[in-house]
Amino acid sequence: MNKITLSLFNEKHEIVKTNSDTYDTYLGFKRAFAMGDYFQIEVDHAPCYVVVQLDPALSPALLYLKEKIWNYKVFFDLQREWPYSKGVFSNRFSYAKARFANPEEISMRQNLAVNSHDQHHYSNGFPHAWANAETRNLTVFWAKNAIDGYLENHGHGNFPFQSWGIDGRDDAELTIDFGRNVKIDGVGIVLRADYPHDTYWKEATLKFSDGSEQKLTLEKTDKRQKFSINPVITDSLTFTKLIKDPNSEAFPALTELEAYGFNIID
Repeated sequence: MNKITLSLFNEKHEIVKTNSDTYDTYLGFKRAFAMGDYFQIEVDHAPCYVVVQLDPALSPALLYLKEKIWNYKVFFDLQREWPYSKGVFSNRFSYAKARFANPEEISMRQNLAVNSHDQHHYSNGFPHAWANAETRNLTVFWAKNAIDGYLENHGHGNFPFQSWGIDGRDDAELTIDFGRNVKIDGVGIVLRADYPHDTYWKEATLKFSDGSEQKLTLEKTDKRQKFSINPVITDSLTFTKLIKDPNSEAFPALTELEAYGFNIID
C-alpha cells in the first residue's frame, strides 16, 4: 500500500507536526517558522514522482525522488536579498501539502526543468540546478533561480527579478540535473533584459550527458526564445560556451532555462 508522510522538524530534529496518508497529505500551522526548521517528505517506495507545495506562496512542483526521504530547509535570507515572494515562510498561519503524482502528470510533454522547490544545495529532489559561478554568492543570483518558473526579466535583484548571475566569468556554465533519463526535444530561454544594465549572449551551447552538443543562436530580446532540438535522451543539460555581445561591457544573465520533453516511463 502506498504511503506518503509530510513532517515539519525543528533545528533539534524534533517533529513539530506530521501527517500521513496513502495518496496525499497536508499540514496546517498556527506558529511562525523558526531558524533551523525543515520539512521532510517520506515515501514508502522510491524512485517516485510527487507533487509538493510547502507554502501557499510557492507554486506546486512535480519532483522526482530517487530515495525515500527528501528534506527541504525553510528559507531565511540573512543577506537581505530575497528570491521569493515576501509571503513565503513569513506568515504565522501557513499550509503545506504533498501527494503522489498522477500518471497523466508524469507522462505528458512538459517543461522538465521547472522546480519551484529547488534548493541551492544538492538534495534528493529533482530537477536540480547548479553552476560553477554565481554572482557574489547572493541568493538572487543563484542557479536555482533559472528553473523556478518566474519569467520577469525587466530588472535584477530581489523577487520577482531573481536570475542566474555569472559573476563576470567567461567560462560560466549552468547544469540542470534531472536525476533520471528524460527525452528532450526543445528548450526555452529567457535572457535577463534589464537594459542598459544587461547585455545578451549571441551564442550558447547545450551539452547533454551522452556527450552530444547542440549550438543555439540567441537574440537580444526580452521575450522567451524557443528552440526545437534534435531529440536526445539525457540525465542532464548544461548551458555552456556562452558568447556575449562583443560590443557591450554590460552583464549578461539568465532569467529562465526550460527543457521541453517527456519523462521516460519504465
